[in-house]
Amino acid sequence: MLIQCENVTKRFGSFTAVDDVSLEIAAGEFFSLLGPSGCGKTTLLRMLAGLETPSSGRIVIDGVDMAGVPPNRRPVNMVFQSYAVFPHMTVADNVAYGLKIDRVPAPEREARVAEALALVKLADFARRRPDQLSGGQRQRVALARALVKRPKVLLLDEPLSALDAKLRDAMRGELAAIQREVGVTFVMVTHDQDEALALASRCALMINGTLQQVASPGDLYEFPANRFVADFIGTINLFEGTLAGSLFTSPALDTPIRLEPGATGTIAGPVWVGIRPEKIAMTQAKQPGTVDSLQANGAHGTIVTSAYLGAVTLYDVQAGNGTMFKVSSANAERSASQALPAGTPVWLHWSPSAPMVLPG
Repeated sequence: MLIQCENVTKRFGSFTAVDDVSLEIAAGEFFSLLGPSGCGKTTLLRMLAGLETPSSGRIVIDGVDMAGVPPNRRPVNMVFQSYAVFPHMTVADNVAYGLKIDRVPAPEREARVAEALALVKLADFARRRPDQLSGGQRQRVALARALVKRPKVLLLDEPLSALDAKLRDAMRGELAAIQREVGVTFVMVTHDQDEALALASRCALMINGTLQQVASPGDLYEFPANRFVADFIGTINLFEGTLAGSLFTSPALDTPIRLEPGATGTIAGPVWVGIRPEKIAMTQAKQPGTVDSLQANGAHGTIVTSAYLGAVTLYDVQAGNGTMFKVSSANAERSASQALPAGTPVWLHWSPSAPMVLPG
């Protein structure tokens, strides 16, 4: 493994920002540290960079223990949220700055700067200054400046958070393409789950300084390790209750939820069951052989609100007992008026394989 964090803890006085974190990151990965603000992800990134020192544990990069190794001697480079480009320098001079400090000969320096600017599609902007660039272009200057030193690991701290939504989407594709082309290991901090799921090959989800789960984006979404992970990634309907065989009962539900045999694993007793909104089908008429079937689940309710989101419409449906369900319905037709209005009675139904059983 290129990066190994072994029981890493960071304390600031009585506050523990990172608590006994162990993880491994392979060479060539696009790895994301994901979680809400204050969960410890940026502190962990700064320890990888050498900007913070672990209170205990150790960090190994490329087989070398980083204890006592200063930031400028580590095989890493960092792209900050604020870009941190020098306003008085041209784009080319910004990118060349680190090489100049390292006393790289001028001919090699110029060749590497040209290569880096071509990589981020800024070859025609070499003589411009940062105030003549858009936010996305300044971000690419920061990327080029970090990559020109050919680090083994590129650390990115909320790299797209300062961009507007459309530019952020465009830069996601560019970041992914650059990472594939250069093959450098990227470690990105973000609180944006969509960003992490779209870019990362694996994600580490953190809360209160601890690792909750390290997995691929698909596994985080479909097979969360616990209720926190399920609730943080995407939208989900969560119910607390008890298991008896493959039946789940909850005070929030009129009828038990039937689960696929074996879905509970070793979990027993009080648990949470989650159902993603897109796993629930919604119809205006009761579907024969579904709601009352031993092979299906369902509820009857009334639409309270709807939110048109382009590709889907997200409904809040109140069941007969007052419980609210979130249901996602794909907008297959080219019409914004197809959403069912509030007050419409509907039937909800889902298969036994849809619910996920989660420890609290």
